[in-house]
Amino acid sequence: MVPTDVTRPEECARLVEAAVARFGGLDVLVNNAGAGMIARFEDITDLSVFEQLMRVNYLSCVYLTHHALPHLKKSGGQLVAVASLAGLTGVPTRTGYAASKHAVFGFYDSLRIELAGTGVDVTVLAPDFVVSEIHERAAGPDGRPLGKSPMQETKIMTTERCAALMVPAMERRRRLLVMSLRGRVGRFVRLVAPGLIDGVARRAVDRGR
Repeated sequence: MVPTDVTRPEECARLVEAAVARFGGLDVLVNNAGAGMIARFEDITDLSVFEQLMRVNYLSCVYLTHHALPHLKKSGGQLVAVASLAGLTGVPTRTGYAASKHAVFGFYDSLRIELAGTGVDVTVLAPDFVVSEIHERAAGPDGRPLGKSPMQETKIMTTERCAALMVPAMERRRRLLVMSLRGRVGRFVRLVAPGLIDGVARRAVDRGR
């Protein structure tokens, strides 16, 4: 497949058309590009990281979805967005990242309603912390990559486990999959005790797990 900068609409169009030309159609679009930020907001000296996070984490989904949708309507296909638990709740030191993932939820939840009756389903996946290079590559206060993960990576979900949970949810065309127990419980507790969930998020970041 052609190398593509998914933050550019014209490149997203080229990627979709290349996929259709090679495979004869499009059945599923999985939006999985992501960039991170780990810094307290008051310590940030390079605010451009917020724009970059929105371009990578949110706008790339918009661009690819726009160009893929006509093909998915023909095939009765599926839109899949790998969002984050951070898209459902606030996470300290992840203000820019959480904001971009909240945008992903808002976009796809709205689009799902628009697409009712078209045969195209929308699945949003919300992993908790997952072992990947996103942590060490995350922007610090100065906008530069941290270079070292602050996470206890032996204590968080592996990419293999994450993928193993994602595939059945896609096959069943589920609306939403929240991929950790604390995430599932937290969605409901937050309605009655939001301060408690704030504390859970703070401790998770402090412990790196």
